[in-house]
Amino acid sequence: LDMFREYRKKLKLTQEALADKTDLNTRTIQRIENEEEIPSLETLSKLVNALEIKDEDLIEYIKKFSKQK
Repeated sequence: LDMFREYRKKLKLTQEALADKTDLNTRTIQRIENEEEIPSLETLSKLVNALEIKDEDLIEYIKKFSKQK
């Protein structure tokens, strides 16, 4: 599962609730969770703050996508 989905579910948030909390579009949340879109730094910051993502998990996420380039 995608890191963002795991954290969102731990906090018992729907995609809609997370979208409201981060001022993002629900479709954007869906695309990020389905790994169809890599979030911009601004979007990443909003998600990290809203979901209280651990530093080490964020670093692993960044490493994963930096390897794909």
